[in-house]
Formats: sequence, C-alpha cells, structure tokens
Amino acid sequence: MLRFGVIGYGYWGPNIVRNLRALEGCQVVGVCDQSAACRKRMQGSHPGIPVYSDYKELMTSPDVDAIAVITPVWTHYELAKAALENGKHVFVEKPFTSNSAQGEALINLAEQKKLQIMVDHTFLFTGAVRKIQKLLAEGTLGKLYYYDSTRVNLGLFQHDCNVVWDLAPHDLSIMNHLLHEDAEAISATGQSHLNGHEDIAFITAYYPDKMIAHVNVNWISPVKVRTTLIGGEKKMLVWNDLEADEKLKIYDKGVDVKSQEGVYNLLVSYRSGDMWAPQVEQVEALRLELQYFVDCIKKNEKPFNNGCAGLKVVRMLEAANKSLAKRGELVYV
Repeated sequence: MLRFGVIGYGYWGPNIVRNLRALEGCQVVGVCDQSAACRKRMQGSHPGIPVYSDYKELMTSPDVDAIAVITPVWTHYELAKAALENGKHVFVEKPFTSNSAQGEALINLAEQKKLQIMVDHTFLFTGAVRKIQKLLAEGTLGKLYYYDSTRVNLGLFQHDCNVVWDLAPHDLSIMNHLLHEDAEAISATGQSHLNGHEDIAFITAYYPDKMIAHVNVNWISPVKVRTTLIGGEKKMLVWNDLEADEKLKIYDKGVDVKSQEGVYNLLVSYRSGDMWAPQVEQVEALRLELQYFVDCIKKNEKPFNNGCAGLKVVRMLEAANKSLAKRGELVYV
C-alpha cells in the first residue's frame, strides 16, 4: 500500500485527493492546507482523512511514502525539498519550480535519495495527446511544419505569476512530449493590464529544420478557446479540447511544390482530400497519471514526466520571461 500526503486543497487539490482515493494499492493518509476554509471543506468531503495546518506533520510522518505538492509555484521548491529530505517521493503541480536552479537542485537531491519526482503535466495523459503521439509515430502527418495553439479564457487571474507561467506550461509540456527536437530559441511578447503581471502573451518557439511553434495565452478573452493546429507535410490536424465528441480532426489537405529548372518556375498545387475524426479514448487523464506515478514508484522506474521534463519547461518559461522583458527579443534556450 502506497501512502500519500497531500499539501494544498485549493483549486486542484480536491481532484488529486479524489483520484488518489480511487486507486487500488493507494491510500491518502493526510491532507494539509493553511486555509481554515479549505480544511473544513476537506473534512466535509473526506471525513475519515486527518487534516493538518502544518505541512511538517506530513513531511516527518513515517506513515507517508509520497507527497503531492498542490500549492503555488513559489512554494514548490521548499516543499518538494523537505519531502525528498524526509525520504518521500514527490508529485508536484506544474510548473515544476520558480527557476531552473531550483529544478536542478531537486533533481540532484532525488537522485541522491533514490526517490521519484513526477511533474503534473496532466495533458500528456489525455486521450487526445496520446492519439496525436500515435499518429506522429506512425508518420500520418509527415514532416511537421508548425504547432499553433490558442489557450485563452476570462480569468482565473494568478497573483504570483503571469499568464505565461500559468497557462503556457500545458502547451510547452505537450510540445516537448510530441516533438523529437528541443526548441533552440524563444521569442515572446505580451502586456499587463490589471494586476502587474502579463495577462496576455504570444510565444514563438523555433526548432531545428524550420519547425515553428506558436502559443497564444490570455486571461482576458471574452470566450474560452482551447484549439491547437498541427501542420505536416502529408496531413494537418485540428485539436479542439472543448469538443465533447470529435476532439481531433485530421485533414488530408496540404500544398505540393514542384520545381522545373530553377526557382522562377516553381509550381504550387493545393491538395484537398477527406477529413476524418479518429476515436479518442475518454478517460480521466489525472487518474491515469496518478496510477502511472504509483506504478513507477513500485517498479522504481523514472516517469517520462519526471523532474528533467519539468525542468525543460521551466527553462522555456524563463526564456519567455526574458524575451517579454525585451519586447520580443530572441532568447536561446
């Protein structure tokens, strides 16, 4: 039986507790939150689980094997470090840490202690992303040209980070998971309007072999949009995460370029074929992710969304922040 302590019962914490309790071979032995209102809500939902106001109660307990850190990003390093030092495996909400130095320190500490770190990049476990990964592996889209994502909504405003650190980790983690190459450089522009943090931003990532990625993140959009376009040499894909049924659509559309004796005789023809919507498994991604974490701990295997994967996203976020400060200047990762 793997015994979990959960720190943080605000927005995402209830989902963590609910899913952990549903897993076989897993037990939630305590939940901590500084907020009296959150503790009261937790006790009402799960009356049999002890609730604490001091996280050290869980960190030092011999009855805890793993800690889930579901708190603001500026607290991640201190809490994850304390958990590792006390011999606990760590599941930490995205983004991994506030800066890359903290991420490197946690990875090294976990190696020394022979403990596992998993960063909560939940989208990697969705049916849509797993289907896209399969399509790319099969070469259905061919050579990739671009990844273009719009992730916008009205709120939720964060007071400890900007919209890049709040929303972009989803797409950056997906890009890192799907693409075979790491980004070489990042450019970002944005503006703050309401609370001193950028609430709208446009991020461009440059990859080898002319692959380009663009992410639009926004807290002040009148509508919620979660749409990603992936363009390839053979086919193109549209992923609308707000669609209930046909989340993925594959278009047999493209451009064929043929050359006759020099660039001035370039011939361009447009290809327009069928569209189909592949079946996407309807599962709760967080349940799969937590089960995978439990399995990795039991088998002593590193998860693919480990500390190194989380660190890669943090480095891209740092590059985006530097570029934001310089109004879009290119920053190498």
